[in-house]
Amino acid sequence: MALHFLTGAGSGIGEALATRLVDRGDTLVLLARSEDRAHVLRERFPGAATVVADLAEPQRIAEELARQHLPERLDSLIHVAGVVDLGRVDSLSVSSWSWQLGVNLIGPAELTRILLPALRAATGQVVFVNSGAGLRTSPEWSAYAASKHGLKALADGLRAEEAAHGVRVSSIFPGRTATPMQQRVHEQEGRPYDATEFIDPESVVTGILTMLDLPRDAQIPELVIRPGA
Repeated sequence: MALHFLTGAGSGIGEALATRLVDRGDTLVLLARSEDRAHVLRERFPGAATVVADLAEPQRIAEELARQHLPERLDSLIHVAGVVDLGRVDSLSVSSWSWQLGVNLIGPAELTRILLPALRAATGQVVFVNSGAGLRTSPEWSAYAASKHGLKALADGLRAEEAAHGVRVSSIFPGRTATPMQQRVHEQEGRPYDATEFIDPESVVTGILTMLDLPRDAQIPELVIRPGA
């Protein structure tokens, strides 16, 4: 029975992943940004442990987690949480840049740093749920894409650094997926949203589980998922 530390379990890909992991008998530690959110997660996933820290305030994560119980061994750390705020470079505020970079990049980097001893102890794995925007960008996507390009760089550097410790590092790059985030994007773009036009979160989860379950003689450094024909 594996132990997974998961962010973003409250909705979308993260919720679908947490459900699949629980259904197969794995154990979860879920990150929540507040005590209220932690209560919601515990009700949704009975038996899961929760810890509270806000990825939007990466400078406080270590202090917050130091007061809480963290596992000494961890089979995986899976970064799913993310935020998006579209806008042109000539109009996007510093606070929007800071929010997206904090939640999507700096927060995950700090959380990874804190949990690396537990991952090394179990020769575990780090999975970064990135985005197609981590490989390319478009008008009004500069800040989000910058955070996701940075997340790819973080994963690549971490993979090279942790190879000696036996810790695998994987990135998955889903195309547009039917999640609440995608609905928000459509609202910002001023377009109608139809979930049936996009990748089902369960398909992305299948890719993540394939990365986790691959025998230890191999790893999947990167996996790109695109909508079917």
